[in-house]
Amino acid sequence: MSEPLRLGIAGLGTVGTGVVKIIQRNKALLKARTGREIVISAVSARSRDKDRGVNLSRYGWEDDPVALAKRDDVDVFVELMGGSDGPAKAATEAAINAGKDVVTANKAMLAIHGQALAEAAEANSRVIRFEAAVAGGIPIVKALTEGLAANQVTRIMGVMNGTCNYILTRMENAKLPYKEVFEEANALGYLEADPTLDVGGIDAGHKLALLAAIAFGTKVNFGAMELEGIERVSIEDIEAAADMGYRIKLLGVAQMTGRGLESRMSPCLVPAESPLGQLENATNMVVVEGDSVGQVVLRGAGAGEGPTASAVMGDVLDIARGIRVSTFGQPAQSLVTAKPAKANSAAPYYLRMHLHDKPGALAKIATVLGESSISIDRMRQYGHADAAAPVLIVTHKTTRDALDRALSGFAATGVLASDPVAIRIETV
Repeated sequence: MSEPLRLGIAGLGTVGTGVVKIIQRNKALLKARTGREIVISAVSARSRDKDRGVNLSRYGWEDDPVALAKRDDVDVFVELMGGSDGPAKAATEAAINAGKDVVTANKAMLAIHGQALAEAAEANSRVIRFEAAVAGGIPIVKALTEGLAANQVTRIMGVMNGTCNYILTRMENAKLPYKEVFEEANALGYLEADPTLDVGGIDAGHKLALLAAIAFGTKVNFGAMELEGIERVSIEDIEAAADMGYRIKLLGVAQMTGRGLESRMSPCLVPAESPLGQLENATNMVVVEGDSVGQVVLRGAGAGEGPTASAVMGDVLDIARGIRVSTFGQPAQSLVTAKPAKANSAAPYYLRMHLHDKPGALAKIATVLGESSISIDRMRQYGHADAAAPVLIVTHKTTRDALDRALSGFAATGVLASDPVAIRIETV
């Protein structure tokens, strides 16, 4: 009979306690599915005395996660502390150097240090698995590294931050302004300690950087990603988008072009009837397009104790079964450095602006668009009670460079009552 697989779990927050619960609750099931027992040797957390709702008395305890990573009775180090550096990185490196496999939910650490950690793991004949780091319970990492591995991926995109999706759908459904919903989400505990990680697109950008590395065989390069959060999205934009058959989502898109790797995380309009358009609340969705499989859509809970702990355990069970896949789906040394490319593929854009209500104002805007080789698909002007007239324009496909020229040209017309808002309309 196979020896038990012994875990050391660092971090006993929501996800860590969820992992302990699964192992305690489904002990027989896990053994039946892997052929060996899954056991916890020891754990580590900031506080030994905190009531976490699980019995930890049968496990060893280490105040220092690095010490946990080096224990002789640990085969797999499960890192659930978070943070791109500090104890998480130090303990992960210690585990690799001590000959342990690593399972982590830490997208920030991998987005910044993933290449170096992957090379170190492979040099020591170890694996790093990180299903729980991206899109919670959705098995997107496994899908890319295994099920879709024979495909040349052409594009990967998705909604990867449940907090932002909650805020945007709550604004639309309750007709509430951004600031009010932001405070509501914060009170509910949905936001990170640093809220800009969520609403600024950084958290979702980390996830997209990891998926792009797998999809395109490139070294992780989070620093090259174009990031724009949802802070400027107003209830006016959401209602106008809905009026035209769209919904606004914080959408990540990565695709390899002749100019290099485009990767961006930004608010986009998507058709309301599309799978992404129908996504509500804190749910995540990832769309993969491959040359053989076509389009694959994966939808599920993007966070939370159960879904994320489930993803952690999926990786643990793979290791128990002897399934060993390179961190990013191919040997780390074979990953190439992608040339970053500004996202300049053609797309229609939504423009919202307020114009001074005087003759010829709209004509000046149309002239600037024409001079920038941008044609208008649709335009709406709404009634108003003050001196500024709200105008919405949907363009035909254009590049971001052309749009930026037009936005600069608008400023010189003297007819803008406020800065215009421009949001890409993504084909899905």
